[in-house]
Amino acid sequence: MKLHGYFRSSASYRVRIALNLKGLSANHLSHHLRKGEQRDPAYLAINPQGLVPTLQDDGGVILTQSLAIIEWLEETHPEPPLLPQDPLRRGKVRAFAMALACDTHPVQNLKVLARLRQLGLSEAQVTDWAAWANREGLAACEMLIAGEPGPFCFGATPTIADLCLVPQLFNARRFGVALEAFPRLLQAESAAKAIKAFADAAPDRQPDAE
Repeated sequence: MKLHGYFRSSASYRVRIALNLKGLSANHLSHHLRKGEQRDPAYLAINPQGLVPTLQDDGGVILTQSLAIIEWLEETHPEPPLLPQDPLRRGKVRAFAMALACDTHPVQNLKVLARLRQLGLSEAQVTDWAAWANREGLAACEMLIAGEPGPFCFGATPTIADLCLVPQLFNARRFGVALEAFPRLLQAESAAKAIKAFADAAPDRQPDAE
């Protein structure tokens, strides 16, 4: 398999964790987002959105969008499971993951921040925007799992929720968000980071890390 990504992309980070947890290897191909390499015509032929990650399986089949890739990995390599067996619990895990991957991360990603700069916002205003987006999303997620048993987001083993949480907390710190208000999220993050699959997927462990 080939994984097109970028070391600091939180969406790529999610997929790296999933691959590690499933014990799957991939050839990691870096596209430097700040240099615009994701808009190279050769890459756009693979992923017309010009986003990372993109996964190519050994047969050349292409998948885009991190959650779609993770769900495909879950269906084709079900061990260890990243979703609960109970349908309602599965729905709750997916809802938490989407709150971060669909409603929080896109509002503060590189493309949106670049547009804000184009519209004339100062760097301080752009950073404030990104920090606000992270605080809003994380505050909601803190409430979503407030009553859930730990140490992970939804119990004793990591799920797709944790795969989305850890990269988002990484982003939040980059934008200076104080995280003391989210003790339940920090508990889940601490449990996840103790697992080698999570640790090895961290941005500073990647060969393209700057």
